Amino acid sequence: MHLAALLVALIVCLAVIAIGSRFLLAPRQATLAFGVTADNLRALTEIKGVRDIASGAVLLVVWAAAGRTALGWALIAAALTPAADALIVLTNGGKLSTALGIHGITAGLLVAAGLVLALG
Repeated sequence: MHLAALLVALIVCLAVIAIGSRFLLAPRQATLAFGVTADNLRALTEIKGVRDIASGAVLLVVWAAAGRTALGWALIAAALTPAADALIVLTNGGKLSTALGIHGITAGLLVAAGLVLALG
């Protein structure tokens, strides 16, 4: 039973990665398939807000369930989000100061804290 649950979990993880990739590769089609139009700013910001809240909740669950070493590795993996956010800002006409000062610093702090927890 546990093996089956792990297999389902792995499939779901890979599916979520594929769905996220679709939003990067074919944003209009992915947004329409999600159920909103690509020009609906309110819907898109709500999607981002829910994803950020869920990301924080997942990290807290990792910490509570698996301890600080696992949290450290999860923080390092989570640093992908603000690092990608920095690239998104830079490639869409945003300011370098915002990309590095908000998103870059966030990614750096996540990696630094993660390394201390994972290796220390």
